Amino acid sequence: MSLIARLWPDPDTSPLDDATLTELYAHRAQPDLRVNFVTSVDGAVELEGFSEGLSGGSNSPDKRVFGLLRMLCDALVVGAGTLRHEGYRALRLDEKRRAWRTARGLSEYPTLVVVSGALELNPAQAAFADAPVRPIVVTHGRAPADRRAALEPVADVLAAGDDRVDLAAALTRLRERGLAHLLSEGGPHLFGALLAEDLVDDVCLTISPLVTGPGAGRIVAGAPTPPKNFTLRHLLTADGALLARYGLDR
Repeated sequence: MSLIARLWPDPDTSPLDDATLTELYAHRAQPDLRVNFVTSVDGAVELEGFSEGLSGGSNSPDKRVFGLLRMLCDALVVGAGTLRHEGYRALRLDEKRRAWRTARGLSEYPTLVVVSGALELNPAQAAFADAPVRPIVVTHGRAPADRRAALEPVADVLAAGDDRVDLAAALTRLRERGLAHLLSEGGPHLFGALLAEDLVDDVCLTISPLVTGPGAGRIVAGAPTPPKNFTLRHLLTADGALLARYGLDR
């Protein structure tokens, strides 16, 4: 397991244990939406087409925080393109993390939420077919009826918006279901859309110690949005990577 140390605030070279990391990444009391991404030093969102190349192996610092953030959230929100491209499997946690959740009155597993306007999703994909908790698919009122019917046996399909997904309305619907603390792993177009609607409260960013060169996109895509000033909450380091958490002071 990678040893993670704190650079700011209160610099400390002692390895941070899971309890301390959990405190550092804890959600605020009110409902919020957190985004988690990994990028290269030169800003690439992928290496050879996938984020996995930037993240490192299963014991990398990014993967350690990645798993922790999933443990902390009520629901994991992901765009349909990312779900397909990254080959998402069923959203599961190990026994230790399930015990942590149940001890605090949470469900054993967070709920997977997939955002899709076209509903080009495969109900047989493991993310749906093997899910320990019934996933939710967020779409809009004019989504293809046949694709919606194909998904309904494996997921709850929610329509938010008439002819496009209304993300603000979708978040309200999710929170009505008790899913207060949301984590999004992208992709870049979903991140851009969430920023455009001013729905992002927290950004967790791992900067991998790699320079990939030109070609890859950034962690945000879509229409331009006005700049927003986020506040640095903490900065950690491990194996040459930097792990930052930024928050929006509303």
